[in-house]
Amino acid sequence: MPVRYQEKDRAAVVTGVGGWVPPHVVTNEDLSARLDTSDEWIRTRTGIRTRHVISPGMATSDLAFEAGRRALASAGDPEIGAVVLATTTPDRPCPATAPDVAARLGLVGVPAFDISAVCAGFLYGLATAAGLIASGTARQVLLIGADAFTTIVDPKDRSTAVIFADGAGAVVLRAGQADEPGAVGPVVLGSDGRSAHLIQVPAGGSRQRSRSRSCDPGDEFFQMEGRETFRQAVERMSTTSRQAVEAVGWTLGDIDRLAAHQANARILKAVADRLAIPAGNQLSNISRVGNTGAASIPLLLAQSAENSSLTAGHRVLLTAFGGGLSWGAATLTWPRLPAS
Repeated sequence: MPVRYQEKDRAAVVTGVGGWVPPHVVTNEDLSARLDTSDEWIRTRTGIRTRHVISPGMATSDLAFEAGRRALASAGDPEIGAVVLATTTPDRPCPATAPDVAARLGLVGVPAFDISAVCAGFLYGLATAAGLIASGTARQVLLIGADAFTTIVDPKDRSTAVIFADGAGAVVLRAGQADEPGAVGPVVLGSDGRSAHLIQVPAGGSRQRSRSRSCDPGDEFFQMEGRETFRQAVERMSTTSRQAVEAVGWTLGDIDRLAAHQANARILKAVADRLAIPAGNQLSNISRVGNTGAASIPLLLAQSAENSSLTAGHRVLLTAFGGGLSWGAATLTWPRLPAS
């Protein structure tokens, strides 16, 4: 039977959170041993000291499963009505990875699907999950962001190999009221396909396959035009953040915590400076985990809640930018969650 709600019960409310990174750690010194780089070069340009990398045979579904399991436990193992997985690195091009993750979590028969918006994927997923709840399709949704980004990065490319890493984060959302703690405010999203070439994996899709079964050297790997991507990321995240804050009736001065996509430290600083958010109000884990793609924001929320840098009552601004180009922002007041 489809669920029915009163209008006041159609907000998406966070009730659980979980994150996981694979155990294998790669340090800057490890990378310096095989690339023309150094610990100092990496730290000063990215803010990253270590990152986690999957082991041979591991896949995105393994990361997503563990983060999802932890989020469900955090929420008290509720009855889930849908599973949404944001990822750029599905286990295979077809079928989607979410049904596999759902089945492993014991959610057989539950609708499950992937969405792709690269590093903005979690925010696109947040809007999607909120829509499922608002429409009455699901009363509770498990939203996961997971990426095994190192599987699409050229290990010889210094500009990307030092930045990207693997991990997963997840939240459980339930139907609730817009004025209660944990309720997600309006999610502001945007895209600009005219600049898709700035962040891409050229090979592997229908355009390349329709021409030939082979591809140009390096086209199977992630490519990024760093300078213009930096400019676009700062502009889009700053503008969208202001729109999200205004949409919920806050001011930037009301923000207790900024949870921005952990792209690199210089982008994070530039966005925070534009929004006049002090360093003490900025959540960050980039030095330990690097850029984990769609996993970045939920993993940051999970780790920040665990170490108490994010606590009940904090007014949180979420923002991200990724390929597509795609971007987004949203707000919520962090709820009191059971200890994990």
